[in-house]
Amino acid sequence: MRDMRQTGVITVSVVDDDRMLIEGLAAWLAGVPDVRLTGRAATVAELLGTEPSPADVVLLDLLLADRSDPVGNVRTLVRLRRRVLVVSVLTSGDMARQMIDAGAGGYLTKDHDLAALVEKIREVAKEEVAISPELALGWLADRDGDRPILSPQERAVLLAYASGMTLTAAARSAGVQPGTAKNYLERVKDKYRKAGRPTYTKLELAARVREDGLTI
Repeated sequence: MRDMRQTGVITVSVVDDDRMLIEGLAAWLAGVPDVRLTGRAATVAELLGTEPSPADVVLLDLLLADRSDPVGNVRTLVRLRRRVLVVSVLTSGDMARQMIDAGAGGYLTKDHDLAALVEKIREVAKEEVAISPELALGWLADRDGDRPILSPQERAVLLAYASGMTLTAAARSAGVQPGTAKNYLERVKDKYRKAGRPTYTKLELAARVREDGLTI
């Protein structure tokens, strides 16, 4: 993936069959200096076949005309090391949880304006977990209290490392440098510690993966 830090510009691709929304987003982003729309498609398969180059963030509509499985769409993109922000008309905390658990970096309902969307794009680009404000409180309250929220990148490194890979191999699998992978694992351990589940060793990380049913 292109390093956005080199240019200061976040590139975005959109997967949505709402042409009006995409045209509106394109017009809006024309005036936003740090975010640029570089790809658009009606399905995930179309995006992967036509995108000029992988964008920093993929905006993914939850319900597409091809009736593809939303969880499957997120997992397909995450396996390709893409950062995903799901957008939807559904104001469902349960659906938001499913998308985040599948590896999405955020979930935003479509009743927000484009300015709010751009802010969530920036958060996902920075590897933060971005949730619609009205869903966030209930979503967090409904989660298991001892299950930390991991970013897609933290999850990818954790799963690779806990599967038995060396740190170097896990870093390569997640598409990052070993030093970055080590930082992600330290952040994961810190989150488990704060959740009341201290985790120090590779075996303990593997146990947390099994306990929490983490998959990509």
